[in-house]
Amino acid sequence: MGIFDKFFKKKDRKKEEKGRPSSPSLKENLNYIKEKLKDCDDVIYRDLWVGENQEFNLAVVFIDGLIDKALVNDHVIHSLLLDSRQADPSIEKIKGNLYKVIKKGTISGGDIKEVNDLDKCILSILSGDTALLFDGSPDIVIISSKGWEKRSISPPEAETVIRGARDGFTETIRVNTAMVRRRIRDPNLKIKQIQIGERTHTDVAVLYMEDIVDKNVLNKVMERLKNIKIDGIFESGYIEQLIEEDWHSPFPQVLSTERPDKVAASLLEGRVAILTDNTPFALILPTTLATLFQSAEDYYERWMISSLLRVLRFLAALVALTAPAVYIAFTAYHPGLIPTKLTLYVAATRQGIPFPAFFEALIMEATFELLREAGVRLPAPIGQTIGIVGGLIIGQAAVQAGIVSPLMVIVVAVTAVASFAIPSYSAAIAFRMLRFVFMILAAIFGLYGIMLGLIMVLTHLVVLKSFGVPYLSPFVEIHLSDLADTLIRAPLMYFKERPEILNTPDKRKMVDLREEKIESLEEDRRGRDDKK
Repeated sequence: MGIFDKFFKKKDRKKEEKGRPSSPSLKENLNYIKEKLKDCDDVIYRDLWVGENQEFNLAVVFIDGLIDKALVNDHVIHSLLLDSRQADPSIEKIKGNLYKVIKKGTISGGDIKEVNDLDKCILSILSGDTALLFDGSPDIVIISSKGWEKRSISPPEAETVIRGARDGFTETIRVNTAMVRRRIRDPNLKIKQIQIGERTHTDVAVLYMEDIVDKNVLNKVMERLKNIKIDGIFESGYIEQLIEEDWHSPFPQVLSTERPDKVAASLLEGRVAILTDNTPFALILPTTLATLFQSAEDYYERWMISSLLRVLRFLAALVALTAPAVYIAFTAYHPGLIPTKLTLYVAATRQGIPFPAFFEALIMEATFELLREAGVRLPAPIGQTIGIVGGLIIGQAAVQAGIVSPLMVIVVAVTAVASFAIPSYSAAIAFRMLRFVFMILAAIFGLYGIMLGLIMVLTHLVVLKSFGVPYLSPFVEIHLSDLADTLIRAPLMYFKERPEILNTPDKRKMVDLREEKIESLEEDRRGRDDKK
């Protein structure tokens, strides 16, 4: 953790430098902006003379491609050139207060703010805002005019469901916050926005429920975000890696998702969500191992179906982690532990195979990983064909060539399918990577190596934490109420309280209908007794 602390504690020299204060001289301000933005041909400077007799000089600065042209032309430039002529003709009354007159009575745009710092003005221009500078006043009016091209809302590609919402996050942070706000119409939903990146100044929004979230977790999140000193943030994965506690661990300590309904549900549990501009992936924290196996659809189906699917996912993770290693251990070290007929069949299929079981499994696993990676990088229709047809053809060809046994192809195929059943892509990658470690341990020590590997992984998971919450909660710190949403998904009537591990001030999540009915019957009985 020493390197981690050193990275975060290095000085921010840019922060120490004070911004350039604006001057009453329009020419001086424009010269400074033009010097900073020289060789930037997409920056537009519009010099205007306004007033009844065009006696006032001002300038409009914006970047072509980042602004809403209709808003700037119709509500800013048009208003300044035409509507300002209908203002009070007394020059003496508005001299020195031109920016106030224009701000309050001329511009009909949306969000408007004032700055007296040219560096902040330049940052606003680079963010898609329009700057309005006046001759004779140091005040600069910043008009929110963001309007770049953006992708429309579409279903999340990595988290498809049969039953549930079909909208997923986009690359525009304000659209994403609106999708969450639309689901939680509560004034306690707070959205704090900061900028990270000394050069990119990427917008990052922190979402939480003020009356539910644990303030210690929230403060820790905000502190780590503010301590990030890096040139640029281009994806939420940057933030995930820079705020997690143990960056040596292969397991994700922050849950990423494209689904706004999943973010909304997590906020109501007392978690914190982080949205990053230019990426459709949100971060949810703190997270535990159990949350990586949860799907949004689990809560939309009946509890028995969801519980069965949960158990299958945990079994799939175990298969994805140990299946090739178990094959190596049984064939190389412990053939006597399997039935005699199966032993004879395995021996017969391996006749003529020039490689030991470990290299046989390594060849097939590496081949399937290559096919999987190629399928991701290629266009969608071709990638699916490569993944399915390529696997079948290569597997069949390898068996016919006598390089691998048919049973090995089956084991590798089942392992690949099992890894796809894990809802979290980051968790699936962790299990896929550890699979090779288990194969090496099985090749050296047999089943003892597999047990050693499981003990090492469990020990690591026990000590791992996500923002102070044990990663194996609620198994290491037993909370009976939290066990209702881990290996199984209990009926919704048992979700009366929020998870104990999150230490939320407001514990109550749902009123039990049966308790409410009993209280109503008791009130009716007391009312009848009072009448008597």
